[in-house]
Amino acid sequence: MTRTLVVVGHGMVGHRLVEALRDRDSAGTWRVVVLGEESRPAYDRVALSSYVEDWDAASLALPGSEYDDDDLVELRLGDPVVGVDREHRVVTTASGARQPYDALVLATGSYPFVPPVPGHDLPGCHVYRTIDDLDAIRATVRAAHGPGRRAGLVLGGGLLGLEAANALRGMGVSPHVVELGPRLMPIQVDEGGGALLKRLVEDLDLTVHTGTSAAAVKRDGDRLFAVLSSGLELDLDVVVFSAGIRPRDQLARESGLEVGQRGGIVVDASCRTSDEHVWAIGECACLGGSVYGLVAPGYSMAEVVADRLLGGRAEFPGADTSTKLKLLGVDVASFGDAHATAEGSLEVVLNNAVAGTYAKLVVSDDAKTLLGGVLVGDASSYPLLRPLVGREVPGDPAALISPAGGEPVGLDALPADAQVCSCHAVTKVAITDAITSGGCSDVAGLKSCTRAGTGCGSCVPMLKQLLASCGVEQSRALCEHFDHSRADLFEIVRSTGIDTFSALVAKHGRGRGCDVCKPVVASILASLDRGHVLEGEQVTLQDTNDRFLANLQRNGTYSVVPRIPGGEITPEKLIVIGEVARDYGLYTKITGGQRIDLFGATVDQLPDIWRRLVDAGFESGHAYGKALRTVKSCVGSTWCRYGVQDSVGLAIELELRYRGLRSPHKLKSGVSGCARECAEARSKDFGIIATENGWNLHVGGNGGFTPRHAELLVSDVDTETLIRTIDRFLMFYVRTADRLQRTAAWIEAMEGGLDHLRAVIVDDSLGICADLDAAMGVHVRDYADEWRGVLQDPEKLARFSSFVNAPGTPDPAISFREERGQRVPVLLGTPEVAAR
Repeated sequence: MTRTLVVVGHGMVGHRLVEALRDRDSAGTWRVVVLGEESRPAYDRVALSSYVEDWDAASLALPGSEYDDDDLVELRLGDPVVGVDREHRVVTTASGARQPYDALVLATGSYPFVPPVPGHDLPGCHVYRTIDDLDAIRATVRAAHGPGRRAGLVLGGGLLGLEAANALRGMGVSPHVVELGPRLMPIQVDEGGGALLKRLVEDLDLTVHTGTSAAAVKRDGDRLFAVLSSGLELDLDVVVFSAGIRPRDQLARESGLEVGQRGGIVVDASCRTSDEHVWAIGECACLGGSVYGLVAPGYSMAEVVADRLLGGRAEFPGADTSTKLKLLGVDVASFGDAHATAEGSLEVVLNNAVAGTYAKLVVSDDAKTLLGGVLVGDASSYPLLRPLVGREVPGDPAALISPAGGEPVGLDALPADAQVCSCHAVTKVAITDAITSGGCSDVAGLKSCTRAGTGCGSCVPMLKQLLASCGVEQSRALCEHFDHSRADLFEIVRSTGIDTFSALVAKHGRGRGCDVCKPVVASILASLDRGHVLEGEQVTLQDTNDRFLANLQRNGTYSVVPRIPGGEITPEKLIVIGEVARDYGLYTKITGGQRIDLFGATVDQLPDIWRRLVDAGFESGHAYGKALRTVKSCVGSTWCRYGVQDSVGLAIELELRYRGLRSPHKLKSGVSGCARECAEARSKDFGIIATENGWNLHVGGNGGFTPRHAELLVSDVDTETLIRTIDRFLMFYVRTADRLQRTAAWIEAMEGGLDHLRAVIVDDSLGICADLDAAMGVHVRDYADEWRGVLQDPEKLARFSSFVNAPGTPDPAISFREERGQRVPVLLGTPEVAAR
């Protein structure tokens, strides 16, 4: 006889319970009634901040969360349970409906904790928990009066606080984060990791205040003012409380169920409450005196209850509180005993301030067992390190976080029973068996077969590695919305004439796209000259810098970088740059790439600055785009007594030829007039060095944290051959490289490496050189300055008015001080701004 299970709450954990039960209950033992408080079905709350990108709630929906095809599941939304009659086994909803049950599962989750700060309930103050909360925050930001970049306060510097700050940042708000603890994310990271995290996020237009709290929030007319316990006062448009969560245990309390001293519905290892007919799972449950605010333990509880409802004997296996996420673009991971609380534990730390990475491992007193760790800035080793917690360290612990110190850890170091997916407790052997015996040949198949990768997603890179280790050829799909690689999409767009993202995804992909595929397609369209980057639908695909054709700086202003080919400039043009910098109060700097950068322009000033520069003969230097930046040169044979060729003339010719060429990553070049290499050509993506007989062309050099010298491709060639070879090199790179792949990595990943590249573009082994030549010819012929394109189009110009109701009004949230005779930015919330 079919029995009735009532699930109170339809969040991620409640939905997981329904999925787990229905997957196991082939006999239809249970009919499930789900009663949800929100008006929408379960959605991915972990990815809530991504809602700001497109404000499309459907993109967060969990697959199958409406149960349309399951007659044994009934979903009722927007009618929360307000009472539980345990004696008669009936729940009552807010509408007065009564629903009997044979078994009841409370999956009510948690609610945001709002500290008793005076003024916390004023208009403009919000919590950050649901889609509706984000909609309310957005409405406040949009309704904010007065000119200037919006300023916001997030009270709480933990996981949710930084997520909330990221959401505000996506709404165009400059966020302050106030954390009572001594560092950001005090539960997950240690002092060293917190210090680096603070520095990295402050470089992203976010101001951090640690060791302080909000003493009060006040309202003065249309403005909010927060007074911190440190005495600092912040002028704000919006305040968000994200200072932690509390278990929603009110139903349990009112019905007489046992609750913990600090809240939470007390459950045993089977997740059963003090009533044998009632279970509790997720953030509302208190198991062993602990309440877990992460999704992975909640999923484990859901699996346990699903097993118990069908007569099984499963017990909660313990909570994996490991965390890996990207906060404001910064990788952060914490696993095991991250704070070295175990007696006698030792710490191995690598703090690379130059590279912006921090790694710490905690090992036992004999250095043989891995206990935990912290990763900030680069968490690529997390999938391999987390499953090793509690196991023997494979070799020197330092080698695990610093491969240069020894052999890096590989998949072979993971025991068969090590958990790869902690969300669903999937082991390495379960995955390899699914590949070798179950016929799974891609990540999608593994997700479907084992559920690995369907939780937080942090184990997906490991799934790809396991597929490769089992001999399965890997898919080069760009993302979940396209089964094609970037190179395949380039050829599709080139051959079909498609000129919009929506047309491409409709015909050759699925869904609405993401932050991976949208910029890639935008770059492809720009590479093929399919319209101005700010034209029509294309503007929505662009990153922030491309959207404003300028580089966003840390205080909310932008830099303007006109092109100065070869570094050669006339006195008249120098005067114009000086006048523009003076009239707009811009910080001026000559760069290592032989250009003049102008810093400190507001969005509404950009078109006026461009107009004066364009009228003087300048154009965009594309400092903001994944495109050619500069072709640096020495003075060459024109002036230098050692020069053997005209390096300046060639640098100018090359920069004008390749200007505006959109590519998978930025491109830099240099031309040296002799072997003394004053233009540092061999550190560039393509570099030219003059010889007595012509030119040597070097390719694949990159600077950055992993510098790499370019390699010699051809030598002693004449100028015509040189340019033709560079044409082919660049077009082959644009067509075939992966997203965000520099030329060095592209060549290294190429089968056959430099020899294959030489065969393709010099010897024409593939018979495509004529096509590459023609494609570059089209680019050179059709090039148009992007700044001029905005100035000639009123619709595009309208995008550069920061405040429609007050155009041209100075932004009070942007401040400067004088340093070495020029204006430099002062960040929001610093004492100088507060004093002003």
